[in-house]
Amino acid sequence: MENIRNFCIIAHIDHGKSTLADRLLEFTQTVKKRDMQAQLLDDMDLERERGITIKSHAIQMDYVYKDKKYVLNLIDTPGHVDFSYEVSRSIAACEGALLIVDAAQGIEAQTISNLYLALGQDLEIIPVLNKIDLPGAMIEEVSDQIVDLIGCKREEIIHASGKEGIGIGDILAAIVERIPAPEGDPKGELQALIFDSVFNSFRGIEVIFRVYNGQINKGDKIKFMNTGKQYEADEVGVLRLDKEPRPYISAGDVGYIISGIKEAREVKVGDTLTHVDRPAKEAIRGFEDVKPMVFAGIYPVETSEFEELRASMEKLQLNDASLVWEPETSAALGFGFRCGFLGMLHMEIVQERLEREFDMTVITTVPSVQFHCYTTRGEMVKISAPSEMPDPSLIDYIEEPYIKAQIISKSEYVGSIIALCMDKRGIIKNQIYLTSDRVELSFDLPLSEIVFDFFDRLKTISRGYASLDYELIGFRESTMVKLDIMLNGEKVDALSAIVHRDKAYDWGKRLCEKLRELLPRQMFEIAIQAAIGQKIIARETVKAMRKNVLAKCYGGDISRKRKLLEKQKKGKKRMRQVGNVEIPQEAFMAVLKLES
Repeated sequence: MENIRNFCIIAHIDHGKSTLADRLLEFTQTVKKRDMQAQLLDDMDLERERGITIKSHAIQMDYVYKDKKYVLNLIDTPGHVDFSYEVSRSIAACEGALLIVDAAQGIEAQTISNLYLALGQDLEIIPVLNKIDLPGAMIEEVSDQIVDLIGCKREEIIHASGKEGIGIGDILAAIVERIPAPEGDPKGELQALIFDSVFNSFRGIEVIFRVYNGQINKGDKIKFMNTGKQYEADEVGVLRLDKEPRPYISAGDVGYIISGIKEAREVKVGDTLTHVDRPAKEAIRGFEDVKPMVFAGIYPVETSEFEELRASMEKLQLNDASLVWEPETSAALGFGFRCGFLGMLHMEIVQERLEREFDMTVITTVPSVQFHCYTTRGEMVKISAPSEMPDPSLIDYIEEPYIKAQIISKSEYVGSIIALCMDKRGIIKNQIYLTSDRVELSFDLPLSEIVFDFFDRLKTISRGYASLDYELIGFRESTMVKLDIMLNGEKVDALSAIVHRDKAYDWGKRLCEKLRELLPRQMFEIAIQAAIGQKIIARETVKAMRKNVLAKCYGGDISRKRKLLEKQKKGKKRMRQVGNVEIPQEAFMAVLKLES
């Protein structure tokens, strides 16, 4: 066991984690030259296209240091704030972490947040200054920032470049020397923590775990402590570039198990594996349950595909443990699911993965957050969709979730960032100058305001320099109202939203204008109205298409023309009563993209 090292790589998005992981794999000759490609561990098409890591990936490397052979288990993690749950799971399976900082950009918000996750689990941190070969690298300044942040010595910071392959040997040596070997008893009762799982259509579910105590042999009878299900270990092995079967996996190592599990809901990430005949006395403390930030409904375009969508969601949840969902129905869209996401990027990725990996075309409703509604009877109701809102006469008050946002940016953008946060009902709490031109701003903001386009706008006004990290700090009382959208007097529940009273008029007006552009014209007039309760606050009209019934009248008396027009008007009125308005998919998406 003293020759095993488990470590993960943490950093802000785009600081070069995946490239550095490629170099480590090359240097230890885990991957042959001909199999090498950029971002080798990002195996989803989506990850390659967008250049971001979405899933953590585990891989094992062999490294000889001072004539001793070491086994290194590397877990590459995502850097975007929406996938921090993946990071926390990877950290739980490691003893050390490489903290990578881009020499040209310095320390960003997500770097700090991931660092705190790692320190919370008592990991050994190895600071790495990456991209030192760039012409804009500020090696001295960024080194000072790292020293201030971690309190390490300057000589402990390793200078590296993932692209050029500089400093890779130093990193591997530091991993062996500084990261402690895993502790555990190979002869004890089996305790293994599940930190990931993948669905394989031929072999069922592959479970990826880290063994803390005991060992797991091929053919052992094992059970999941949380669900109580029992299986036989058909195959155990380690994760190299491909899966490598082994006769057993012992304490301290990371591996996988295949036992013909078909049901997705039987595998819970964070659960503990143990033997049936010699069970462990207690489960390993997993990670805290995921807290979704954004809720939206996902519905199949064809109502008949509901069951297929359910199966796809179950398979996706295996691979993405932070997705939370439950069935719901909507008057406009039929049967679907209410899903909880960690953020808007997460929601976008889930939707795209459903379309690509499972061939499902889906409609997503307006994202909202979860509110606490207190009724006049003194009960508390959790509302995560506008349709769950009680009657206004029964509501005493509503509380909405607030977050503490940390924004790190260049000092020249401070004014516009504060203006943006004030516009979003934010309260500024603190402003610290990290260096002469880098500022850290702290705000208390309502979560519902940052759900939509906050991050995009923050990036735009700071020219991509600002970085955002946030955490939930609790609920506060607010005057929230339900805004309904009505087409010809009928409410469309998929378009309604819960908004702050001060912003309701503006929101309703913009939404009506947007819908007027998007709804196709019918043979009858369509009235688009925004309403709070019974009160209409905005209206737009889509004019009817009409035939020119006066074409055959040339000359003649006005009363003849009037008679024809009256007849047409009656027909239109009757049509409007029986006609229904088809809402195109773009209209549902328009709500998400309401430009300010």
